[in-house]
Amino acid sequence: MCLCLCLSAVAVELTPRALVRAVTEGLDPAMPRFVLSSADQISLAAYKRQEDDHDPGLENDRLRLGTLLPSSGPLARAGHTVAAVLRDSIERINQAGGIHGRQLQLSILDPGPDLASAEQALRKLIDEEQVFALVAPLAPALAPRLPALLEAAGVPVVGPQTLLEASSAPSRQIFEPLPGLREQFNALANYASDSLALASSPTLIVTPGDGSLELQARTLQQYLKAQGWQDVRRQVYSVDARAGLIGTAGDVSSVFYMGSAEHFSELAGRLHSAGLTPYLFASSAQVAGDIQQLPGAFSRRLFLAYPFIPSDWSAPGRSALTRLRLRQGLDGQHAVMQVSAYCSVALLAEALKRAGRDVSRETLIESLESLHDFDTGLTPRVSFGPGKRMGLSGAHIVTVDLGLLQFYPVAPYIPLETTP
Repeated sequence: MCLCLCLSAVAVELTPRALVRAVTEGLDPAMPRFVLSSADQISLAAYKRQEDDHDPGLENDRLRLGTLLPSSGPLARAGHTVAAVLRDSIERINQAGGIHGRQLQLSILDPGPDLASAEQALRKLIDEEQVFALVAPLAPALAPRLPALLEAAGVPVVGPQTLLEASSAPSRQIFEPLPGLREQFNALANYASDSLALASSPTLIVTPGDGSLELQARTLQQYLKAQGWQDVRRQVYSVDARAGLIGTAGDVSSVFYMGSAEHFSELAGRLHSAGLTPYLFASSAQVAGDIQQLPGAFSRRLFLAYPFIPSDWSAPGRSALTRLRLRQGLDGQHAVMQVSAYCSVALLAEALKRAGRDVSRETLIESLESLHDFDTGLTPRVSFGPGKRMGLSGAHIVTVDLGLLQFYPVAPYIPLETTP
């Protein structure tokens, strides 16, 4: 009988010291005994302590992951889409044998309608579900508290946090595959200034009335002014302020909109009814699902920021996404969320493979930091680093022919580092 078989038989319930004694002295007369040097005894005890002292969610045959996805409210359809992509991607990994002999297990909880419910759901994932890491959560209300909560628990997350709303603070724990709102709107602003010469005309930044995007609006306003824009105003678009907004927009040439798709199409309709057709700028992740509702007068006057476009897709990446959509009954709606979730799993899986079987949350973070020029198959190449937590930091600019519902790229992808 070899030493490894003996270890598998006796190691589970023994302390490190008891394990060494069992191997050298035996547990019963029938058990073989082994002569170990002092160094070997120390190594064996250290190995046993390492086996016992693993992070939550990491077991011999499985690794538990978690996410927060809404099942009701305005983000329910997006939540359903992301859940389908995550489940399918993880199932493919498990069918191929998992990662280092472990099957991935995904727990999905609904974050609820507000910050309090989202924080409660996150704590349940961490404390009760004992997840090792989070993947592609969709809980914008949690953004102000997420960095602190993750850092306190030591839990890493791979997935978009600033794709829909601005995060309050950067975090060592959070790795985002796609550019956030700040990067997307900066790219839109650069295009509006350089290609449409709008910097000298009045512009309006419109946000919802709940204050959730006010930080991002102020940041964009500061960026525009720093780039020489002369008249930049901010305006809340709420039930009480809609009529007043149309009056404010009377002399503007461009509108940067941050908020839901439903309110975006409603705003465009109100502008059109008032005889106004300014250029419209928005993030595709926020509004692309409802742009068919916009009046035709905004055709080719609507510009969207996209983290990727189909020309970024490799043949294997396109094939993989097509098969996933067929299996899950998905269409092209919420394409940004689909690709973001797909890339999040791919990045997490690659980092887990590189970290090895003895992975910890800390070594997973280090492994994610080491990913450079990673080919997702669906985006420009993604890179992280010790001080870099956003894998991509630019955007494609796309205009829309609303009559034909055709999308036309008008500006190449330019990384943020090369922008002013």
